[in-house]
Amino acid sequence: MDITAPDINRYAEEHTAQESLLLQKINRDTHAKVLMPRMLSGHLQGRLLAMISHMIRPKRILEIGTFTGYSTLCLAEGLAPDGHLVTIDINEELEDRVRGYFRESGMEAVIDYRIGNALEIIPTLTGPFDLVFIDADKENYQRYYDFVVNLVPLGGYILADNVLWSGKVLDEKPDKDTRAIRTFNQYVKQDHRVECLLLPVRDGIMLMRKVVP
Repeated sequence: MDITAPDINRYAEEHTAQESLLLQKINRDTHAKVLMPRMLSGHLQGRLLAMISHMIRPKRILEIGTFTGYSTLCLAEGLAPDGHLVTIDINEELEDRVRGYFRESGMEAVIDYRIGNALEIIPTLTGPFDLVFIDADKENYQRYYDFVVNLVPLGGYILADNVLWSGKVLDEKPDKDTRAIRTFNQYVKQDHRVECLLLPVRDGIMLMRKVVP
């Protein structure tokens, strides 16, 4: 994920609004106690997610891939006063930890945290969702996208994480996950339903705005 020069990334973080005390705690706990802590959004990306959410002021957010809840809480910061966020994760081992963070945040009432297979849960959801964040298994990115694009209203937004995949998208002999990410990126680029912008932040974020019903 170290696509940006470490000194530049550190400078960017130093000149970005600080994490809340709870987000700092989740960051520390995840790196100390949870497997694959690199999956956490972290300071810079977390502030970007919060900023985008504040700009949109969504009434409903859908997140695919909760992990330890860091990105969930960042996205929830920008919810409209009567807003609601649905977040889905398949890892039941993290459930108690994550629910504890949500309680501590004071946002537990507006977060609908569901454990299970997102491919089975998403078809049961009713839109619209003004903002969707995809950050789960890369092999199914295109399937998630095809499900959620129909739940997003005209002018709504979709974000997808890890679309540069540690720079592997440029590999001449890509592995399975890299091929899935490259296929997804090209698919979105050619989809007339959305405008897209690939942001080289952290591991790459694809920002999409729905322009065709």
